[in-house]
Amino acid sequence: MRSAEATRKTLETAVRVEIELDGSGESDINTGIAFFDHMLAQVARHGLFDLNIVAEGDLEVDAHHTVEDVGIVLGEAISEALGDRAGIGRMADATVPMDEALAQVAVDLSGRGHSSFEGEFANAEIGDLETQLIPHFIDSLARHAGANIHVRILAGQNDHHKCEAAFKALARALDAATAIDERRG
Repeated sequence: MRSAEATRKTLETAVRVEIELDGSGESDINTGIAFFDHMLAQVARHGLFDLNIVAEGDLEVDAHHTVEDVGIVLGEAISEALGDRAGIGRMADATVPMDEALAQVAVDLSGRGHSSFEGEFANAEIGDLETQLIPHFIDSLARHAGANIHVRILAGQNDHHKCEAAFKALARALDAATAIDERRG
């Protein structure tokens, strides 16, 4: 079983993540940020990862530390669950529509962390999540998972749809990149 648990405790947050890469898409997520929880549940469901996340943060200040630290800890858990990364597909991409929105994500689990995010949101927030934190989450995840993650929002008018398409594309690309390819030995 390719699974891991990772934690992080700072003055601002306490985060615990459990992940099973070869799961069935089950999740139990509570970050205190409802829209963020919804997006993380999409990663579990569409990546077929079993994912449990509990985060307590200084949300009375803002969501920055919580979103960043969830990205850090989720990245660390993914990296640990991958082990030496032998036999994985490593590189994958996915393009996902959601109504009028279209997003593409490409992933390389190279062991080196880098991210890029191309796309705009019309509003400063989607639900209770600041849109500027979305690329920041992707960057934190990429750096701590040892992954190159490139996100492009190609079309869309509705911010919710654009964000959800991006998270679903991330899930599908991560699923394919983490999958064991028996031909690789």
